[in-house]
Amino acid sequence: MPRILLLGLLILSAPAMANPSETPEARLAAAGYTLPVPPKPVATYVTSVRTGNLLFLSGHGECNEPYTRGKVGGDLTLEQGVRSAEKVGLCMLATIKAAVGELSRVKRFVRILGMVQSTEDFKDHPKVMNGFSDLMVVAFGEGGRGARSAVGMQSLPSNIAVEIEATVELHDGA
Repeated sequence: MPRILLLGLLILSAPAMANPSETPEARLAAAGYTLPVPPKPVATYVTSVRTGNLLFLSGHGECNEPYTRGKVGGDLTLEQGVRSAEKVGLCMLATIKAAVGELSRVKRFVRILGMVQSTEDFKDHPKVMNGFSDLMVVAFGEGGRGARSAVGMQSLPSNIAVEIEATVELHDGA
């Protein structure tokens, strides 16, 4: 197979990459997303802690009422769980922006823990978490992919469907 044709096939089969000349905010806006107002802590904690070039994000739920409440696989469909994880992602992006000034300071997501309130027999926790991960890829391209765990929980605070925490690496000097 000619090299040019092979290269073209590789490019066409590669996952969509974020345009590096656009900001994450611009990519999100172009995809129809709007960042909410970042949450304020409701107990004795902070929403993020920065040490060096790492930003640790506390567990986040959705930012705006009405929150998605209930158990995925019971009260909620898989699709409702995916949408909740996406909303949690928008909330987390708002926290990151408030903490560091602009989303372009994010180099990559390092670690993501997704907690899905679900029925005992529900098995698609990773599919729910794709709502979050797909959003991060829209914003950051490959930098939005991090090491991820998706686990089921018997309950979450205030009966929310999804809670996510993450560690983000920032560009040096950011």
